[in-house]
Amino acid sequence: MPHNNLKEQISEKKTLLEVIRGLDGASSETVERSKTIFFPGDPAERVYLIRRGAVRLSRVYESGEEITVALLRENSLFGVLSLLTGHRSDRFYHAVAFTRVEMSSAPAGSVMNAIASDSGVGLLLLQGLSSRILQTESMIETLTHRDMSSRLVSFLLVLCRDFGVPSDTGITIDLRLSHQGIAEAIGSTRVTITRLLGDLRNLGLLQIDRKKITVFDPIALAKRFN
Repeated sequence: MPHNNLKEQISEKKTLLEVIRGLDGASSETVERSKTIFFPGDPAERVYLIRRGAVRLSRVYESGEEITVALLRENSLFGVLSLLTGHRSDRFYHAVAFTRVEMSSAPAGSVMNAIASDSGVGLLLLQGLSSRILQTESMIETLTHRDMSSRLVSFLLVLCRDFGVPSDTGITIDLRLSHQGIAEAIGSTRVTITRLLGDLRNLGLLQIDRKKITVFDPIALAKRFN
C-alpha cells in the first residue's frame, strides 16, 4: 500500500479498531472460551485488539505454575511485544480466551508503518496500552493477598470495575464465569472457589444466576474483607 494512501486512510479513522481493521494483512476472528490464542514461545508477529469478551494473559514458570498477569476487556491491546523489540521475537505470555472473544489483529509491520505515517495512530496505541497497564496492576494487587478469601474478593471487585453493569440490585459482572475459570485466574482450586462463593452468597453479599455474578454492594464487600 503506498505510503501517502496509508496516511490518508488512517487520518480518516477515529478509533483504534478501525485503524487495525484497515491495515494490510488485518483479520478478524472469534475464539471460544478456554481456547488458547497464543502460547509462550510462539512467534510474536501480530498485534491484537479485543472487540468483545475477555482475554486472560498469564506467565508460565518452569515449575509449571501459571500466574495471571492481566484480565483484558474490550478495546484492550495485547501481543505488542513485536512492536517493543523491533524484530522477530517469541511470545512471553500465554493468552487464553477467558470468555468467548471477538478480536481483530494486524501484522506488527503494518502497525509500525501506520505509526510512522500518522502520529495519531501512536497516540491511539498508547491509549489502548494504558488500559492494559491498569489491568495488570490490578491483577498484581489481587494476587498479593495470601488469604484466598481476600484474593477472591479483590478479583470480584476488579471484575465489577472492568466488566460491571449497574442493575436494580447492584453490579452485575457481564461475564459468564465458571468456578474453574475463576480458580485458574487467581491460583486456587474449583472446590475452594465454590466454597468461598457459597460463603459470600450466604452472607448476602452476592448472587449467582446462570454463571453471572451480581455484587449487591461492592463497598460493603470490600469492607467485609479488609
